[in-house]
This record gives sequence, structure tokens and C-alpha cells, in this order.
Amino acid sequence: MNVIRMSGVTKRYGQVTALDGVSMELAENRIHGLLGRNGAGKTTVMQILTGQAFETSGGVEVFGEHPYENADVLGRICFIKESQRYPDFFKVKHALRAAELLYPNWDAGFAAELVDDFGLPVNRGIKKLSRGMLSAVGVIIGLASRAPLTFFDEPYLGLDAVARQLFYDRLLADYADRPRTVVLSTHLIDEVSDLIEHVVLIDKGRILLDEDADTLRTRAVTVTGPVTSVESFVAGRTVLHREQLGGFLRATVSGVPDRPVVGGLEFEPVSLQQLVVRTTQMNGPHNGRPVGAGNGGNR
Repeated sequence: MNVIRMSGVTKRYGQVTALDGVSMELAENRIHGLLGRNGAGKTTVMQILTGQAFETSGGVEVFGEHPYENADVLGRICFIKESQRYPDFFKVKHALRAAELLYPNWDAGFAAELVDDFGLPVNRGIKKLSRGMLSAVGVIIGLASRAPLTFFDEPYLGLDAVARQLFYDRLLADYADRPRTVVLSTHLIDEVSDLIEHVVLIDKGRILLDEDADTLRTRAVTVTGPVTSVESFVAGRTVLHREQLGGFLRATVSGVPDRPVVGGLEFEPVSLQQLVVRTTQMNGPHNGRPVGAGNGGNR
């Protein structure tokens, strides 16, 4: 079952096109990575899906209905973002209490465990929290809400490396026990690559990649060797990146379903972050349509 469906969605702000014909489907009970550079359109997608903005054109469904001003849909969604705002008089305990009232599946016991894990002072005013502690508040609410659909729009950027790893560990463990649909929007691709089961890469308001993470990881390779041998191997394939040094060429290519064995050439796997970076670079003004746009590709 698909929890989210966007079909040809365009969003314009005056003369600026934030989304341009975005189509994608996100299945339930999976961890999806919504990836892309700043200004790519990630937050706009999430705002539309959570009823905070309205598409200019196209179709949007969340749990089979349009989310805008739809209490039945919005009551099943938790949206946590980096710039989360709280009333000035709130203490941490007030934010947690408000979340308990807002989310039907709220787990107070789990929230208390997370408060201890992150060392969060519940009686301290929100305005007096460090950036890391403020991020921890959002992370705790997002996890303890146990919402059927949870969006994390980079609220964990304020956390240090140890705290971010704690978030990833607790998310994965709780997801394994209580599957739900999670959308992670992040720049820290290497850190979350082991969590993500499905990748949506957006750039300049268009979908560049929309595929299972395992498929993406096995499809691209970096090949190194003499120029003529590498050029022969990559002929007919999509070259995402190339570097030449003297008589040797190093090229990252997609469309390689199995680990090849070719005499005189060396092959290396491509990380998810490398693949995202190279694919985004392919979307530059002087390049053609990027490879890998699946069922949610540009239309």
C-alpha cells in the first residue's frame, strides 16, 4: 500500500517554480530518504504533504485523501523540522505534554526513556536550550509520537555526532518493533544510508532518483584503468563522473547490474552519497536528463 502519492505536482511562488511536475509514491512501513541540496524542493514537498501548503497543480494523496485541512489525515502525521517553533513560555515538559495531547499513539514511557538518553532538562525553558537540546526535543517528539507517517526535516542537525548516532539507533530499533512510514530529509547521506530503504532525490524542483536503496547501491560502479580500456567499457552506459590523469581514466558509471570482471580494469562500489552527488551534478545546465529516474522520474 502506498501512503503517499504525488502526480505531476507543481508549486509556484510568483515567478519562482519550487516544484516542477513532481510524481512519486511512498509505500507504507518503510524508511524513505528525501534527499537533495538546499533549495531543491524537499521542504516544499513536505509542506504540501502535511497540509501546510497547497499545490499549484497536480494530484496529492496521503492515506488516500488530500491532506489540506483534513483532520483525519493530519491526525496520523507528525512533522518535525529543524526550525521547530514553540511558545515562548514553554518549558521542555510543556512541549512533551502538548505532543501527548496532539498525537493519539503517543508513548509517554518511550518519551521518558529518550529524555534520559539525551540528557534533556525537562524543567528548562525552551528559549534557554542550546541548539543541540532543541534538536533533541524535536527528535524525541518525532519518535515518541509513533505516528503512522513521520517526517523528519533535518531536525537532528543541531545534535553532535554521538547524539545523532543515538537518534539513528533508537529510530531503527523502534521501527523494527513498530513499523511505520518514516521520511528522512537530510544532507548527511552517509550517516543515514544504512537506514534508508527507498531513495527520492530531488533537484531544482524535479525528481532525479526514485528507487529502492539496495538497487541503487548495486547499480553504479567506479572503474579505473587505461583510457582506451575504460572508454570501451563505459561505451553505451551513462557516465556520472570522469577524471583523467595521464593515460589513466577513472569513471563512475550506472547501468551495471552485476559486479563486472574485466582484465586490466579495477572496479569499486559507489556509496549512496557518491551516487547522489554525481547524479545531482549530472543535472547541471549543460547535462542531459539524469539516469535513474524511476517511477517518480521527471515528467
